[in-house]
Formats: sequence, structure tokens, C-alpha cells
Amino acid sequence: MNKQTFAFLLSILVPSLCWPVTPQDRQRLDQFAQKVIAKSQKLAGYPVNQDTSLDGFYAWYVKSKLYRASMNNVGNPRNQSPYSINTHSFENEVVDYFAKLYGYKEDDYWGFVTGSGTDGNNHGIYYGRKFLQAKSTVPPIIYVSEEAHYSIKKLADVQNSELRLIKATDMGQMDLDDFEKQLDPTRPALVVIALGTTFKGAIDDQAAIRKVLAEKHKGPEYIHLDAALFGGYLPYLGGEAAGLVNQQLQKFDSIAVSGHKFFGFDEPLGIFITTKEAFGNLNPFHVPYLNDAVPTITCSRSALDPLKFWWKLHSTRMDQFQVISTNLLSNADYLLEKLQAAGIKAWKNPYSNTIFFERPPGEILGKYDLAPDESPVFGKLAHFIIMPHVNKKLMNGFIKDMASWKAQAPTELQ
Repeated sequence: MNKQTFAFLLSILVPSLCWPVTPQDRQRLDQFAQKVIAKSQKLAGYPVNQDTSLDGFYAWYVKSKLYRASMNNVGNPRNQSPYSINTHSFENEVVDYFAKLYGYKEDDYWGFVTGSGTDGNNHGIYYGRKFLQAKSTVPPIIYVSEEAHYSIKKLADVQNSELRLIKATDMGQMDLDDFEKQLDPTRPALVVIALGTTFKGAIDDQAAIRKVLAEKHKGPEYIHLDAALFGGYLPYLGGEAAGLVNQQLQKFDSIAVSGHKFFGFDEPLGIFITTKEAFGNLNPFHVPYLNDAVPTITCSRSALDPLKFWWKLHSTRMDQFQVISTNLLSNADYLLEKLQAAGIKAWKNPYSNTIFFERPPGEILGKYDLAPDESPVFGKLAHFIIMPHVNKKLMNGFIKDMASWKAQAPTELQ
């Protein structure tokens, strides 16, 4: 069969070997984009900053034509990989910035830009397990509050580790009495501390947890801080708030923070930082292919995410981050006050940008993409998270909707 005959038969059997983007497809894509952008400015039930402000980055990206190269940050960013088309140098600068922000001692840390907050937590548990295994032949136990992020439960299962869920107080903090009760003094402890919890925005008491460990626990310990959202704005508030994410003050071993939450990226990414001591206990498998032992669970990693983070840090002054952070808590206080004034049962934890309240009907939930939950103490709940894109216009519209619902609600629901 000659080439012409083969091509003819193939054209009959497979009418099109590509999937062309038609004018109708483009119209559909445009409508999708318009819908997403319109909805993004009313989203308030999930901790995602919709003020992405990456216009300058993408203008440079297109102008530079960097999209024509396939980059990969595989390997240890602190060690030059034979695969040189990476952004390790930019990634290291991002890690250095946050290591200083979170109070790590100079030259006593290691970190990388993660693919998400869950990716950071996965590494926190992995590094913690390897650290504890180097100090004891007894398998560790992971302790975490029942109201901490759901990823910890899943990751403990993935890493085949025993998990003990600690009860939470009514406002969402780890219950210290239950922690002490469930703590096994004879086995290594890997404690995941929430800063803050997924729904109520509660901050676990780090000092009190360390006190329980000091008094009741005898073996090696590792503390991982899940600060996915709060780790973004707390350090810029200064004082006691910044102290909550200061490694030398709080003695945590590792921290995971999301980038798409406070900092405002258009996709999930984050930062993970740990101590050099913890870093030194990883698997010893040297990979000649990469001229190093790969310290990340993930092998191929995004090289674009570190560039975005680097761009964000270089295009936003420290005082701008400070103003944004202060406004978050100011707006949270404003919303709480107005909801309560309208007769809505509402609550907020210290240093939290999350207000939780009695659950409104589905129309309001859908309008603002509010996340639902249920409590044996507070009943059916929803929450509203103040992010940088949330302005007074959005809050006032929400307050009006809630007040209107409350005024029309049957007496037994009030």
C-alpha cells in the first residue's frame, strides 16, 4: 500500500486527527471566562484570594515567549541539577524570604515551593516521620484536632501512619484535656497544629500543646504547623500575631502555607519550610540522573509557580502586605458586628478572618458560594471568609441579604 492510499483510507476511518478550536468553541470559552470572572468577585465561602493581580507577570511571560520552553524544577533546588531548564534560583529566593518571615535561623532551614497546601502538609508528615524514625524504632503517632484541615486524615492514611483525632472545643481549638488523654508517652509524637481550622478559623494553642508534651511525653517529637491561610497574613500584623508563626518562638519543625489563599495566585501552590536537622533524615537514595537524592515526594515540579511567587514578592512591598492584612481583620470585625446587629447569630475567633453563623437558605449559600457545616453546639452553620478581594460593597450586599432573610424567617428559627 502506497502512502497516498494509506492517507486516503486513514482520512475515511479517522475524519480528523486533530481537535480544532472552532469559532463556536471560542465563544463557549469566552462565555466560560466571563462567568468565572463575574462569580469570582462574589465568592466568599472559601479561602481563595480572587485579586490575583498577575497581569504584569503574564504580559512579561508572553512577551518573553518563555511558554515555548518546557521547564521542570525536579530535584533539590539548593543543588544544581543536570536538567538546567529550571527556576531553582528564583525558588530559593522565595524560600529565603519566607524563612526569614517565619523566624527560622539563618542557614538553618530548607524548603521549596509546593503545588498546594496539601502538598506542604504531606511533606510535613513525611519529614516528621523520617525525623522520628531516625530517633526511635517505635512507629510514631500523628495527633491532630478533629477540626483541622481534612488533608491530614487522608495523608496519614496515604503514609500508613496511626492517626489520633483530638476533640476540639466549641470554638474549634484542639481540646488540651483530650490531647493529654490520648497522648501515648512511650511513642514518638508527630503533632500537627492548625493555624487556623478549616471552618471556624480557630488557632490551636501552641504553647499549651508544648507544655503538655514537656510534662507528659518522654520520647522524640516533631511539630508541623498547618498555616495554609493564616500563615499568609499573620506575619505582616506584627506583635503577638507575627509571633504565632515565628519558628524560634514557637519551636515548630516545619510549616506549610498556601499561596493561592492570602497571596492571590490563579492556581494552587504554596511554600514548605523545615529545619536542616529534619532535612538531614530523608531517604539516602542518590539519583545519578539528577546528581542528588531527591528531597521532595513529588519528582517533576512546576517551574512556573516559583516564578509567579517571586514576581508577587517583588511587585508587592512589605507595607502593602501589612495594609492588606490589617484590612482583613478590620473587615472581619465589621462583618461580625453588622451581622450580630441584624439579629444573626455569628461568631469569630481571635486573629481570624472567618466569621461563622447560623446557616441561611440555599439561595444565599449559592449566591456567595458559602461552605456549610453542622455543630452539636451551634446547629447548622455557614461561614464567610474575608479575603483581599472582599470589599465593603460585597459585605454590605451580604449583610442586606442576611438581614432580609432573618426578618422573614419563622420565629422558631430565630
